[in-house]
Amino acid sequence: MSKLVSDQADGLRRLLAQSSARIIAIASMGNRPGATTAAMNLGAALAHMGKDVLLLDEHGPGPDTACAAWAADPLGTLADVASQRLTCEGAAARTECGVHVLPAPLGGQPDHTDPRLMWDGSMILVDAALDAVGNLSPLARLADELVVVLQPHPASITATYSGIKRLHYAHALRQLRLLVNGVADPEAARQTMANLVDTGSRYLAVSIQPAGWVRADPHMADARRLARTAVEAFPASPAAVDFRVIAAAVAQWPWRPAVRPQDTRTALWRPEALASEPVAAQEQETEDERDGRVHRAGNL
Repeated sequence: MSKLVSDQADGLRRLLAQSSARIIAIASMGNRPGATTAAMNLGAALAHMGKDVLLLDEHGPGPDTACAAWAADPLGTLADVASQRLTCEGAAARTECGVHVLPAPLGGQPDHTDPRLMWDGSMILVDAALDAVGNLSPLARLADELVVVLQPHPASITATYSGIKRLHYAHALRQLRLLVNGVADPEAARQTMANLVDTGSRYLAVSIQPAGWVRADPHMADARRLARTAVEAFPASPAAVDFRVIAAAVAQWPWRPAVRPQDTRTALWRPEALASEPVAAQEQETEDERDGRVHRAGNL
């Protein structure tokens, strides 16, 4: 199926489903630098704005999941909704801030599952889990936006660039946004994003846009102990203010083509990619320069 036909089919499916829900996948590379917390706080901020938010938790059962952090007890999973055993509202747990949270563990539902056909609300957040080789799940690949969370230190920056490179070649990824978490110096965070934007466009032809940054804030840990988000428990805290700013900006993000399921094949097997192998070999000669740029981004 051609990309044009696939895009038309997806548009028709949305029209028939009368769904205008936007899917935002939130992920991180390496040691998960706060992606789940970011997804929860962003969901709470969007719910405070009046959005009907569904948060899909791909991380499965465990103490570090959104369900555990909210002390939520959903009655089912996304697989139950996809098989029509339960409705989305019946399966999900509704948190105090109004966000509905629903487990969607990797491999738990058919790859073609589209939550837009099951949720009547306006916003779907995916707390995305990468698979064993570091690739996105089919659910995350349906997202209209991919937000990658990182921290402003060299190890996280390097892991993030490596992860973006891997996703680019695995899924033909061409667009994403960056959210810098735990920021002590906003100017340094801005420069870190600028360096990654430049490096990504220069060597990978990936469009990287800033989603914003969140200041380091002890209220985040305090809120977690209360089984709530900082946006809920400490609305005047620096982190809560930053998440509300990001949530307000989300409404202004332009609609862009989502990554389609057929893009799961590696870009290196595409004819145009194979034809450009000499160019890739030339870029390999600048590996040291590129790695130096990425590493230096964490020392600003």
